[in-house]
Amino acid sequence: MSLILPKFEYYKPSTLDEALELLAKFKGDARILAGGTDLIVDLRSRIKKPKAVIDIKGIKELHKLEYIEGKGLIVGATVTLNELLEHPIVKSKFHVLYDSVRQLADMQLRNRATLVGNICNASPAADSAPALLVLDAKVKAVSKRGERVIEIKDFFKWVKKTALEPDEMVTEVFIPEPPEGSRGKYYKATRNVEDLAIVGVAGLVAYPNEPSKRIVRLAYASVAPTPIRIYEVEELFKRDEPLPKLIDEAVNIALRKVSPITDVRGSDWYRRHLVDVLTRKLLIELFLEG
Repeated sequence: MSLILPKFEYYKPSTLDEALELLAKFKGDARILAGGTDLIVDLRSRIKKPKAVIDIKGIKELHKLEYIEGKGLIVGATVTLNELLEHPIVKSKFHVLYDSVRQLADMQLRNRATLVGNICNASPAADSAPALLVLDAKVKAVSKRGERVIEIKDFFKWVKKTALEPDEMVTEVFIPEPPEGSRGKYYKATRNVEDLAIVGVAGLVAYPNEPSKRIVRLAYASVAPTPIRIYEVEELFKRDEPLPKLIDEAVNIALRKVSPITDVRGSDWYRRHLVDVLTRKLLIELFLEG
């Protein structure tokens, strides 16, 4: 990997309108720079060779981190992961998001990296994505043509590909208030604490002792071309049956839905084994906590 970046035009707009004008001007040949923890690596390795880089860190309206009681959390495009972790409401209410972000990279990278950047990079191994999937997050995409809201389940299209149009950028992520009394966790199997996930599993459970009201959600990283939520398990847990039986069925469904690859981090069969082990561990712990 070269330490020298390819040539590009560098812009640092002070307003969102300026940034959108630039995106429209370059018609897909521009890249957004917020934290830069993924983009700079891709530039150095020549994976990306844009004509322009648009640095949005100076746009004040994008540095928004706001909790609205009873509605949810708004996370702007330039809010860093460490800023997110330091917000007391994230740890107290958005458990699975907190748990996933604290395991993402290391302290130094989290000082630069952003939540929006993590999902816009669209890696199948993105740690924040499974948490956002089980929390039913929404993404606001904006261009000179207007704005639209994209459900997080519709945002990831393929490896490193999102639903964004070339002239669009994500300005914020909205995370609805979690179900009352819910608990969430994220388990990440990895070779070391700073590495990408071999498998990541996010779970959320609410009303564990009331089958008819019970909410169970599961989502995964590094088991398919995109992060995935397995909706088929959710109705399963509304049955008034022994928990071990339901967990067995949930694991079997998950194993049918995942399509892991073999790469330098792990083989497909090892990833399937991790899906089995981590799903069981996660569900048992979340039900016991409830």
